[in-house]
Amino acid sequence: MAAISVRTCLRRGVSLTETLMKTYCRRVQLARALCSTNTGDDVPGFADESVQNILKRITGMDFEKVFKPAKTKLKPPKYKLVSEERLQELLQEAKEKAEKKLQMPPVMDERNEIDTVLSDDHELAGLNSTNIVFTDISYGVTDRERFVVVREPSGVLRKANWSERARMLEVYFPREGRKLEMPPLFEDENLDIVFSQGRFEDLLNHCCVQFEPDDPNFIRVHQRTYENIAKGNRYDHLRSTRHFGGMAYYFTKRKRIDGLLKDMIQRDLIDDAVDLVTLYHMLHPQCASAREVKKFDLKGIDIVKTFIQMDAENGPVLELAVQAYENEKQTQTDLPLSDRST
Repeated sequence: MAAISVRTCLRRGVSLTETLMKTYCRRVQLARALCSTNTGDDVPGFADESVQNILKRITGMDFEKVFKPAKTKLKPPKYKLVSEERLQELLQEAKEKAEKKLQMPPVMDERNEIDTVLSDDHELAGLNSTNIVFTDISYGVTDRERFVVVREPSGVLRKANWSERARMLEVYFPREGRKLEMPPLFEDENLDIVFSQGRFEDLLNHCCVQFEPDDPNFIRVHQRTYENIAKGNRYDHLRSTRHFGGMAYYFTKRKRIDGLLKDMIQRDLIDDAVDLVTLYHMLHPQCASAREVKKFDLKGIDIVKTFIQMDAENGPVLELAVQAYENEKQTQTDLPLSDRST
């Protein structure tokens, strides 16, 4: 039964993608305002511009993947004959749309539970047998700022906790795609079903709609997804999606980039590999390879080699990957010009 619920949830979500993206983008802007751009000790945070620029570059922009058709009824394709100038304009428009689709979900710390008592009115004790919830439904107020309080039967007046806030806000301000209760899809036992199907992007898209970025469930689902991807070396499933940057940041923050770095080298994405190690040095400026790169002003693949020699957990494996890449490049260089494209 659980598997049926999971498949149903995923199918319904596909047709809502475009509608949900509009709501999602607005929520990203609000959440990013709450993100710290600096984590202290001059270490940039996820929302820092330099970090964002690197994450955007290594995400990639494969138009076929970004604009892949939703699983709906197919319509006949339309063909147009355009000038070279108009073609470039259309390509620029497609790039702008792709950048919007690739907008990364914020990375936030798990929120603290709300436990604020506003007053304790003993004279009201026993007047009601259940909690009474008061919700501010004024227009122009963000969900974060909206006032929601609870009067308990004991007479205590307190701020609503996160669970109570979520339920009341969904009652008064329902969001398309979000459920009042957490769908079975996000239960731990059902996540393995989704992972076995390789539906990582669909899962994370639904997660972004259902939960706020600092919700414990949002963080749990994302982290379990990243760990499963790393376990199976399936990093490419999230490349050219808005979730790749968050995954790269997750592993970089935890000093566990070896798997992703190897994947980039093997796919001939050396510029991405250099960017990933550069991000590692930005988040861990005191590591040995960061000091070495700064001391000798190293560039390009030398940055990657220095990291492999000094800070990589699986240095020998990565050294073999770099050696294979360089051998392949040398072979291509030695080939006659007429054979290099084959």
